[in-house]
Amino acid sequence: MGVRDPSRITERGLDSAIMIAPDQSATVRFFGVVDGDTAKAILSTLDSLVAGGCKKVLLLISTPGGGVHEGISVHNYLKAVPIEVTTCNYGSVDSIGTVIFSAGARRLSAPNARFLLHPVAFNILEKVSFEEHQLIEKLKSLQIDSTNIARIISTACGKPEKEVSALMSARTTWDPEQARAFGLVHDVRADVVPVGAKVIAIQK
Repeated sequence: MGVRDPSRITERGLDSAIMIAPDQSATVRFFGVVDGDTAKAILSTLDSLVAGGCKKVLLLISTPGGGVHEGISVHNYLKAVPIEVTTCNYGSVDSIGTVIFSAGARRLSAPNARFLLHPVAFNILEKVSFEEHQLIEKLKSLQIDSTNIARIISTACGKPEKEVSALMSARTTWDPEQARAFGLVHDVRADVVPVGAKVIAIQK
């Protein structure tokens, strides 16, 4: 099994002819925080695979979460590209990572993995002051983000949006079998990477 250096993906582009298997499939492993850099790497990788004629992608995910904007953008692009996407949690899929995971038409999990749903928040890193209209704007943004996340997960699982929102508010943690019972995971298995796969690694 080969692993492609992720720095060469972001700086030079992906040689899709090398990374796409004879059956027109590819394997991508993402490990790290969801931020601008890793989101760009995932999107550019998808661009290269689409251009190379890839038809199926296995996206392995382990992430503590990260930016809502970046995560929803990755999810939407995974749903938009003309590729059959399978996602697999091989460690932990937390927070916005669950949104990316939900993009898979087929969703797998390693037996000892974890999922975490929680409310959307915004961080204040410095001493700042807010006027009333700024706080209202922040609140509206949080509400829209929360609604979008709940809608994405509820659509993937076939569950009511309000039920997902309640689980987010309760800071819900699932093991793979609990996630499967809810409909987030289709199958729990360890042997997901094809023999001889040339893995495209995106990590930070």
